[in-house]
Amino acid sequence: MRAFREAVEAHDLDAAVALLAEDVVFTSPVVFKPYTGKAITGAILRAVAEVFEDFRYVREIDDAAGRDHALVFTARVGDRRIEGCDFIHVDDDGRIDELTVMVRPLSGAQALAAAMGAQFERIASEARAQENPA
Repeated sequence: MRAFREAVEAHDLDAAVALLAEDVVFTSPVVFKPYTGKAITGAILRAVAEVFEDFRYVREIDDAAGRDHALVFTARVGDRRIEGCDFIHVDDDGRIDELTVMVRPLSGAQALAAAMGAQFERIASEARAQENPA
């Protein structure tokens, strides 16, 4: 999805989050249970943008119908190089309703899990604030 890719590459996470459906399902490469909702997915995206270094998309694959997309990326977490893919599905309104991330190698996924785990309290707090604005 070109708009999501461009937003992420520009470090415009607000624009990336704006493309999400309210009931988006985010499937993490390092957590068993998917996360549901725009607030938690947006908070996770913001945290990942801080954790990943040297992030760049290297390839974009789209289906003929335009509903399924794969964005292949490379990044670094600490001293671990990561290769990964964002699998995106869009709903009838063109909003991202499914976002699944896969990464390799295992050592990179472990580094990502540790780095994201260290931020999870902040992620959860940000998501709660988005869901219940004062």
